[in-house]
Amino acid sequence: MFEVFHSRSGRGVRHDPGALDPHCHVEEGCFHAGVGSLDVLRALRASRQQPRPLALNLQLPATLAAPGQASEAYLAALSREIRLVTCHLGNVSGVEQFHFTGGGLDSAPLQRLMGLLRERFNFLDHDSGDYSVDVDLPGSDWASMKRLRDLGFNHVSIGVPDSGCACEGAPARHQDPGPIQSLLDAARTFGYRKVSVDLGYGRGWQTPDSFAHKLCSLVELEPDRLQVFDYAQPPRRYAQGPRQAPSSPQDKALMRRLCFEHLPQAGYLHVGLGLFVRPDDDLAMAQERGGLSRNYQGFTRHGYCDQIGLGLGAVSRFDGLHAQNSEVLGDYLGQLQQGQLATWRGWRHLAGAQIRQQVMERLACDLELDVRAIERRHGLVFRQFFPGAWLRLEAMSRAGLVALREDFISILPAGRLEVDAICRLFEQPTQPSPASSLDWLDHDTRR
Repeated sequence: MFEVFHSRSGRGVRHDPGALDPHCHVEEGCFHAGVGSLDVLRALRASRQQPRPLALNLQLPATLAAPGQASEAYLAALSREIRLVTCHLGNVSGVEQFHFTGGGLDSAPLQRLMGLLRERFNFLDHDSGDYSVDVDLPGSDWASMKRLRDLGFNHVSIGVPDSGCACEGAPARHQDPGPIQSLLDAARTFGYRKVSVDLGYGRGWQTPDSFAHKLCSLVELEPDRLQVFDYAQPPRRYAQGPRQAPSSPQDKALMRRLCFEHLPQAGYLHVGLGLFVRPDDDLAMAQERGGLSRNYQGFTRHGYCDQIGLGLGAVSRFDGLHAQNSEVLGDYLGQLQQGQLATWRGWRHLAGAQIRQQVMERLACDLELDVRAIERRHGLVFRQFFPGAWLRLEAMSRAGLVALREDFISILPAGRLEVDAICRLFEQPTQPSPASSLDWLDHDTRR
């Protein structure tokens, strides 16, 4: 049981040592065109001089994975970007984390791409890095799972399609766990360390009963991780899917609650923001030790790494600098053909933004916050810096969602459904927080 004002381990309050990792929510409003390729080049050189370990993220849009002229042009530009980045970065720093989005690429170009990456970056030996790949159920089979494992990937995330489901009722093939079972068997046979399955809710064709059936069928397959998400705000890999009618708000809320009730009963721990893992998962253990962080790919044990984004729309982060590549294919190709990085926009951590990032990350990762540590580190009075957030926290405390004290904040079990909304309270330092899914608290606490 989560103890009020105490850590989830029951060993008492865990005081923040001051080394807070500022990766967390992407503040879209902070990005601007004043950050360009020269800023990224300077950051690459600074990273080489340190040197700091790396977390790589490579984007391969699904529309460019199929063979053809567009795919060849994109892969050529991606190769130029890899060479240009490593020319300034060097290959001394080890790649501790690697996330590849685009597992549908044909075998030969994928092997060439991975060969170039291993030639130019310092990948770790003996399967000691966390190297993950996203695969989609259509087009993935035992052969492709074996090929990806041979290329060094040891984590796999299986995306279940939702196309063609806008009709009355859910087609049987979308409820059939057989294809997922086959990929899970392949992953275990070939020695993947972690297998994750994505589970979306909120489509108009879904009902609480059909969703409960799907949830139970996935739990029976015993994946290592389950990522639960709302189709209204899907992960990046689903963002370009066709728009479909949503479920009613009541059905959507019930489906979400089913996850938070059934998955813990099945032995999964909610790390946060819809990610459920086994108790012995390295993310769960990192959270228990206070070593969990978030970057642009989600929760990670590697928050101390410089993050290098490669490909269309990819995001990089070096200490206080965030930079994003162009999301327009023509611009991305054109800049790299001219020998320039395809940086489109970015932002730097100012003092206030850094404090907000740190507070949001620690709450999302630890489900608790040492208020005094923030005040000592930044020389501020927390309640004065976040007056609007503190008022909402007081309302949530009366509703039993958080345990609130002058020097400590804990998100209680009843509040874990609203972790993301709680974190958003801190997006603005001096103004009351905008309306959110927690507005009902103000009314309930006045009764």
